[in-house]
Amino acid sequence: MKIDVLNIKGEIVEQITLNDEVFGITPNEDVLSQYLRVYLHNQRQGTSCTKDRSEVSGGGKKPWKQKGTGRARVGSNRSPLWRHGGVTHGPKPKSWNLDLNKKMKRIAILSALSSKFSTNSAIILDNISFDVPRTKSMIEMLTAIKAVKPLVVLNTTDVNTIKSGANIKDLKMTRASMLNTYDVLNAKTLILVKDAVLDLQNKYQGEVEVTETTDENK
Repeated sequence: MKIDVLNIKGEIVEQITLNDEVFGITPNEDVLSQYLRVYLHNQRQGTSCTKDRSEVSGGGKKPWKQKGTGRARVGSNRSPLWRHGGVTHGPKPKSWNLDLNKKMKRIAILSALSSKFSTNSAIILDNISFDVPRTKSMIEMLTAIKAVKPLVVLNTTDVNTIKSGANIKDLKMTRASMLNTYDVLNAKTLILVKDAVLDLQNKYQGEVEVTETTDENK
């Protein structure tokens, strides 16, 4: 498919042809749903912790004798029933990490990219560069291309560009080598530098699926 390439003023400067196997596939909703579940699980720290009755301080002495007081039998004032007592079945540190295989991750990122291009939510720029870090310059660029809640994908780490967008709300910037499916789906407008698009295309169209063969004679 052919896509227009714009400059930072929103003017069309050229057209490039993208591989439909990378940017034009039918999005796999099931794989995207599974990816989001795994990604969000992996963001959890799992550091929540409560103390049970054996870990809270105190409770070494029986509050009162077993019989003759008219009160209920109590062995410790750190029972979960008491104020300052331990917590029953409270959370303990654990790992929430899940995993996806390589093939599903590939399908997920290609589905996310294809979804953006099919809905005209992706914009390709010939280059993004500023002489000095300036927030106003970045805002002017985003306004010219009509970007809303954008994700800017660069091919290299440009300090001036990154600093120009550091204080803009809802703007996120990343490199093509670090692009993930969640960021693509979370953005309303995907902005890619031309070189970043070509890097992604070369990366994913060059991947060859390996099919295992079995020898029936073994």
